Amino acid sequence: MDLFDPLLLARWQFGLTTLYHFIFVPLTLGMALTVAVFQSAWYRTGALKWLHLTRFFGKIFLINFAMGVVTGIVQEFQFGMNWSAYSRFVGDVFGAPLAFEGLLAFFFEATFIGLWIFGWDKLPKAVHLATIWIATIGAWMSAYFILAANAFMQNPRGYEMADDGGRAEMTDFAAVLLNPIAIQAFPHTIFASFMFAGGVVISVAAWNLMRHQNQAMMRPALKWGAWLTIASFIGTALSGDQLGLAMVAAQPMKMAAAEAAFDTVCGADASFSILTLGTPDGDTEMFQIRIPYLLALLSTHDINGCVEGINDLNRQYSTETFPQFADQVDGNFAPILWITYWAFRWMMGFGFAATAVAIVGLWVTRKSAKKPPATWMWKIAVWSAPLALFGILVGWIFTEMGRQPWIVFGLMLTEDGVSPSVPGWNVLVSLVAFTLIYLVLAVVEFGLILKAVKLGPEPLPEPGSPEDGPKSVTDTPTTVY
Repeated sequence: MDLFDPLLLARWQFGLTTLYHFIFVPLTLGMALTVAVFQSAWYRTGALKWLHLTRFFGKIFLINFAMGVVTGIVQEFQFGMNWSAYSRFVGDVFGAPLAFEGLLAFFFEATFIGLWIFGWDKLPKAVHLATIWIATIGAWMSAYFILAANAFMQNPRGYEMADDGGRAEMTDFAAVLLNPIAIQAFPHTIFASFMFAGGVVISVAAWNLMRHQNQAMMRPALKWGAWLTIASFIGTALSGDQLGLAMVAAQPMKMAAAEAAFDTVCGADASFSILTLGTPDGDTEMFQIRIPYLLALLSTHDINGCVEGINDLNRQYSTETFPQFADQVDGNFAPILWITYWAFRWMMGFGFAATAVAIVGLWVTRKSAKKPPATWMWKIAVWSAPLALFGILVGWIFTEMGRQPWIVFGLMLTEDGVSPSVPGWNVLVSLVAFTLIYLVLAVVEFGLILKAVKLGPEPLPEPGSPEDGPKSVTDTPTTVY
């Protein structure tokens, strides 16, 4: 393996920056909803605990939002730096949803976040509440435009090839925006983001409750986080099922790789392996735990359905569908199987684990519980935040690595998208630089959030004492940004 291979280094750099950026995106999408719901509860009830929770989790939301903006800018610059051939090929299509994301959705989101931050003592209560809801909707719109752009890479729609064959030209913007992959990926991404936000709320609440701090505020926060996690898990599972059907229709090789199924199987033979240990070529299975019919059900919604295997798809792609690319990939259009196989299972496993923590949390904190939760339970709950995040990250790895060797499915191989004139050492320098910068940013980001969590929300006033409420979300001694 050539350590100075521009393609290898460019892929590593894009993968690392994408995963790092994607730490902040789902938390922004989910925490925006949490803050909006808490402020709505304050608006409806007038209870100060909801106001203080709004301000407290609003700080976490704003810190995370700011870091997401910084890392997202670097993400887009890489298209021109390391992937200029890809940018030229797909720019006519890719540019439209990205422009809408930047000029419409992000501008929309950032404007109303600013109004929310500085409008506490300047806007009527109802109007101020509307600003956080509008900012939340703007964040979700931004996510959809990004997913629409990515969906073109998974399932090209609404384009035609230029006369010279060197680039894709958009012919139908509606087809690009309404790509079946984008339509199904959006709710899946949103619900997964809600799970992550729910896990963060559970962790923060558990940390306070373990220390017997702010119990009047953190108990309802804990219940919100737990119910949000459970409801979002159901939404993630249902939307993931529909996304799986769209994935099988567009990229059957990805589903075959997720199961490491080398041969086409039907019915009972189309089983889903919880765990399989065998040879890399799939000829011999030394140990397996399988559920009959489940793979057929997941892929076709028919227990007697058939799932195409890797070998059959390779023959089809090499001789019928994509013969012009067969020599470049040596007749093998499958991704790296151990990555897709385990990423698919870890994605689901982390989701189940996060939901289990939420269910147990609701049970042990119920009103009829005979004894308080043990300290070890709180300690497990404190570490629940990363569970949904890890599930999201490995899910994204599955989505992108499962598309390989394509950068645009059926149109362009990943190796053809790299910048032809950028030497490997140049990419290596920027990779090392970005990694070091991101490490510093990570320390700053998590340090600020931990500081905010340790300071906690403002304590509730003593019964009967006057409470005027804050004039601004940033004007108290607990300010950390």
